[in-house]
Amino acid sequence: MDFFEPKWIALGITALMYLTGIAVPSKKMIAALAAAVLVLVFGIVKPLYAFTVLINWSVLLIYIGSLVIAELFIYSRVPVRIADNIVNTAPNTGIAIVTILIITGLISAFVENVATVLVMAPIALALSRKMDIRPTYFMVGLAVMANLQGTALLVGDPPSMIFASFANYGFNDFIFYHGKMSIFFVVQFGMLAGALYFYFIFAKDSKQKITVEKEPVLSLFPTILLILMIAGLAFCSFFFDEGLTPQAGIYVFALGIAGIFWYKCIRKESGTKTWKLVKGLDWETIFFLIGIFVVIGALAETGILNDFALLLSKFTRGNKLAGFVLILIVSVIISGFIDNVPYIIAMLPVASEMAAALGIRQELYLFALLIGSCLGGNLTCFGASANIVAVGILKKEGITLNFAGWLKIGLPFTLLTTLAAALFLWFVWK
Repeated sequence: MDFFEPKWIALGITALMYLTGIAVPSKKMIAALAAAVLVLVFGIVKPLYAFTVLINWSVLLIYIGSLVIAELFIYSRVPVRIADNIVNTAPNTGIAIVTILIITGLISAFVENVATVLVMAPIALALSRKMDIRPTYFMVGLAVMANLQGTALLVGDPPSMIFASFANYGFNDFIFYHGKMSIFFVVQFGMLAGALYFYFIFAKDSKQKITVEKEPVLSLFPTILLILMIAGLAFCSFFFDEGLTPQAGIYVFALGIAGIFWYKCIRKESGTKTWKLVKGLDWETIFFLIGIFVVIGALAETGILNDFALLLSKFTRGNKLAGFVLILIVSVIISGFIDNVPYIIAMLPVASEMAAALGIRQELYLFALLIGSCLGGNLTCFGASANIVAVGILKKEGITLNFAGWLKIGLPFTLLTTLAAALFLWFVWK
């Protein structure tokens, strides 16, 4: 075995990047960019090829544009107004809490998970004070429901966008694909299980009734931008049967630019606030994605991912169900402890090759990978960024939630939602 072959060099660089990201999570962006530079320095791929082929600019443009729209949607106070209406119209607070958790998830299908938790957290804390209950379960519920629904549509999370690019899925394909219920409905089955889980937790509060003062809405324009983004992506998906097209990326990015122009010139917010909005976008993930695209793309170019897929196929002995369960369980466990973005980029071609080797439709394994890697983030308090934020908010309230405390809530939620989603996926796509 020649360890100076490009594939072993690429594997070594990738392993070093992963280990650095696990050991020092705050430096994961630097680790990814440094690994990308090493891949180019060792000549595994050419710089021009990396820039034009490996880096998925459509994903990046959609992500940046959707981040801007999400920030403006939160700024408009529309999500808070929706939550206020739910509390005031629900027959009791138990149902109100579960409905808020469901709405949090649905908002997270369009808005970045951390932003969703931040905007809904004050509502959860205020309601908990009025009910005289500890907000622990409520705050954890916000995080895990946001993580769950972030997988449902193309614009919810980077893994969904990456999956769409790999599988040539458009926005509409997340809802129905070739006449079958697609990933959106798979996630909703998980959501129903999660909602029931929290309903039983909050059932004891079902006799109380609380009203809150409604927050004023600043503007409906960000909501219009959000609707235009969804409609435009649906249009591109319908007329361009090529997954994430450059047109879709440019369109969403342009909407984001229009939103910034509206914020500065129509709302007349100061240049300082406008710069703060732009600077506050998740640039770390954006540059992290650039590095990951290059590193994992180079790894795929060497053929080592295909080798790994064949190895897994032999391990499952050609059993379709064994392969499905293996991908699902491994994805849940790994994503509970490390970032799911590099994992899903690396494993998408592996899952596809496994499906091809077994002569089955790739959707079964690709959906299992997506569900496992995204729902697995709910397992631990550091499995997803939204979880870390929720723990931080609770700490400010004087409540310490350690690893075991999170696991007490997150483990049954993850098992129930993953099982429900997996059963639906298996019976629809097997």
